[in-house]
Amino acid sequence: QVQLVESGGGLVQPGGSLRLSCVASGIDFSIKSMAWYRQAPGKERELVARITSTYYTLYVDSVKGRFTISRDNGKNAVYLQMNSLKPEDTAVYYCHTFPSQGGWGQGTQVTVSS
Repeated sequence: QVQLVESGGGLVQPGGSLRLSCVASGIDFSIKSMAWYRQAPGKERELVARITSTYYTLYVDSVKGRFTISRDNGKNAVYLQMNSLKPEDTAVYYCHTFPSQGGWGQGTQVTVSS
């Protein structure tokens, strides 16, 4: 049973930065593709970025050039560095495997506002 604990969210002004962290357990982390997803109020959860077991990365167009996903297999951790944040990035951010299998963590709230 996968367990995921996200952290690092907060309130930031437009143009600011945040680094999200996620620690996973209950899975063979090093062989899994991992991803960050987000869900804004009134919207469906969407895939933001993913990283394969071989460190290949993919991003949704809206965050390309601003967000960077990375992983540390020794810590079973995946990170999302978010720069040049915009109000439309406001959402609850979740990490999970890609494709997602099993329950979700509690997520971490990111609010971009002046």
